[in-house]
Amino acid sequence: MADLAPQVNYLAGFCCPLGGLAAGKPRVLCLGAEIFLSTGSELVYVYDQEAGLLTAVYRFPGQVWHLELLALRRALYVLCAHRGIYCMSLDQASRSVSQDDGDDGDSEDSQDGESPSRMIPVDPDACVLHDATLCTFTVLDNLLITLAQGPARWKVQLFECPCPGEDPLLKGQIGEVELSTPPAGSPREPAAPYFLPVLCCMSPPGSRVAHSHLHGSRGFTLEETLFGLLFGTDASLLESPVILCGLPDGQLCCVVLQTLVTSGLAPGDSKALVKILHHLEEPVVFIGALRTEPLAEDVEDSHSDCLVALGHHGRTLAVKASWDEAGNLVPELREYCLPGPVLCAACGGGGRMYHSTPSDLCVVDLARGGTPWDPMQPDTGPGGLPSLLCPASLSVCSVVTLSVSSRAPEGGTELLALSAKGRLMTCRLDLNSETPSPTRVTAANTGRKIKELLSGIGTVSERVSFLKKAVDQRNKALMCLNEAMNVSCALLSSREGPRPISCTTTTTWSRLQLQDMLMATCLLENSSDFSLDRGWALCIQVLTSSRALELDSASSAVTYTIPVDRLGPGSRREVTLPLGPGEDGMLDLPVTVSCALFYSLREVVGGALTPSDCSKDPSLDMCPLDVLPEQEGICLPLSEHTVDMLQCLRFPSLATPHMQAPSLLSPVSDPVDTFLGACLGPGSKPAGPASLRAAYLPPSVAAIKVSAELLRATVGDSYSGVSLCCATLQWLLAENAAVDIVRARALSSVQGVAPDGTDVHLIIREVAVTDLCPAGPLQAVEIQVESSSLANMCQAHHAIIGRMQLLMQL
Repeated sequence: MADLAPQVNYLAGFCCPLGGLAAGKPRVLCLGAEIFLSTGSELVYVYDQEAGLLTAVYRFPGQVWHLELLALRRALYVLCAHRGIYCMSLDQASRSVSQDDGDDGDSEDSQDGESPSRMIPVDPDACVLHDATLCTFTVLDNLLITLAQGPARWKVQLFECPCPGEDPLLKGQIGEVELSTPPAGSPREPAAPYFLPVLCCMSPPGSRVAHSHLHGSRGFTLEETLFGLLFGTDASLLESPVILCGLPDGQLCCVVLQTLVTSGLAPGDSKALVKILHHLEEPVVFIGALRTEPLAEDVEDSHSDCLVALGHHGRTLAVKASWDEAGNLVPELREYCLPGPVLCAACGGGGRMYHSTPSDLCVVDLARGGTPWDPMQPDTGPGGLPSLLCPASLSVCSVVTLSVSSRAPEGGTELLALSAKGRLMTCRLDLNSETPSPTRVTAANTGRKIKELLSGIGTVSERVSFLKKAVDQRNKALMCLNEAMNVSCALLSSREGPRPISCTTTTTWSRLQLQDMLMATCLLENSSDFSLDRGWALCIQVLTSSRALELDSASSAVTYTIPVDRLGPGSRREVTLPLGPGEDGMLDLPVTVSCALFYSLREVVGGALTPSDCSKDPSLDMCPLDVLPEQEGICLPLSEHTVDMLQCLRFPSLATPHMQAPSLLSPVSDPVDTFLGACLGPGSKPAGPASLRAAYLPPSVAAIKVSAELLRATVGDSYSGVSLCCATLQWLLAENAAVDIVRARALSSVQGVAPDGTDVHLIIREVAVTDLCPAGPLQAVEIQVESSSLANMCQAHHAIIGRMQLLMQL
């Protein structure tokens, strides 16, 4: 088959998203000269192949996931995502189109300039089954088989469907069974699957539904021998069709239809109704059957003698009836590995199977395996499966849905295909003339060959464009990863000394919405030789003292994420955010502000793993989840800053007249105090708890005594020229905005205002400690904190203790 060259004919173009169509949802079916097509949107197109134009466009209320045609009833069944299944009579639809041809309204044009067609909204009453969990379905004669995604398991349901023109609602559920595997979504609330499951019906030759006119890739008739080996004696004796289910986790299950019907009448163990045939260990994307052996001369009906199933990554299962060494009939199973990822597939005549990948459309021959039969190798002889499959390229790329047309020429095959760019095309293959004999060159032949060459050039150009874009995306992703690796190594190798990328945090009070607000300013500075581009973000986590004691403090912290856009060497980025007070007017101190750089692998690498072009497939959003680590990125800590009471104190008495701050935040008043104050009148004294405490109780006082020698050795060098008490006060308020005024006035005591408006008095003085050393008194520095609020005094005391602990670590 190496010389196969299809004749590609482009029929029409259809609207598609900017990145192209994704495989898994689009469908194309053929009924005579009419082609029914969905691109995965809410529209279903009807294209007349003979007239070469669109005849109708139906708008459904949701995204279309699957189509089925029943030729005998001339009915079209459509599955809308999160809605249900709709049934339309093709005869009534044709009459509706003919009646609307003369009306003015919205129209939809094909990209190739085909004739416009009336867009017809589908009546909501056409919904025969309302179920938001349905993922796929198939129709068999008068039975509707559905596969729904339950909270914990997949569920197969059987309904009796009405004929078009009857009551549109289903007559009722006949049977139901749960499969033994949970879906890939959340066990609590099932999400839309990345890969839709596959349903397929296999019938024995004697079944009355074996000859029902089901158009599509969902119904096959197997030879009696293979049917009995696969599904057991009961299914053969009952002559009952079997439903095959290909699941996203790779399992291939089967349910005998007749036992599913009787389960509704006599419920029993549902697990006994389900049989697991095989496990592909990758999402199943196609199930089909084909004929690999030549027919005898006196046989008219050709039943399939080989069952095939394809996985997303190319793993292929083929099952055929064969003889063992003892002469007994046994099922022969072979696994092959085809190029992937597989976007779609279809079974054709002559034992050939067609499958599409993002870069090519291939055909494999299961009758010969692409190699001539060698009589010295019995495993490849007649009656067996080939040991190796050799795909032959058809030089057509990015086909997202595929079906075998019933209008195939004699001795050949015609494929209906839809590309990722929305192009509907036919591919004709002459399977009987792989080595064509020389023919007479005529003007007609020359013109046809020129047309074929031009069509082939267009296909190759489209393929080259896709490959070039995919390579460019991967190159950009590799460059970004290399830059991220350099930044990570630079930060991790400089834990001691100045860091190449740093983030410093300072606090200041500001007026925001008529309220004093403590603001934190984080300054991100890039002193390295690398640039922080797309994918980098500055994450700032704010954790208050009340939440730090909780067990789930990490989840209760507030995190701000700020994208870093092109922060080159030597550049700075400043971010300001509020710390409090909150809605209750309180500011819980201390507050820890942690800064880190985060590099998003999903943002940078995800586009290269699932390029936004015609190569999209059902793994569009799943590939990054499978390949990337669970944390989805790299986190590099930069700094951690603690905001305590000493940084939040304000000193209105020290401010100069031209620098006088606006009115400070008043303490949060109790509604009861406000009411009592209003009742007492303007001349009365307040009687609230805070006023009574201030009037009758002394302020809360705490004192800390530190060795003067220790302070002089560590603090005195930095604050030379002033007394030890002044140096100690400047050291305590080093991160406060008022430290310059304290330094200029050489103060050793200062009275400040806490965030809630109460006073906090800091007094530094030298004292002698006589009760510690027998040799004599020791010189010490006493740091005294006074406040009418016990909470503020404790917070200030805690801040001083923290600085002393840092002092001891130097």
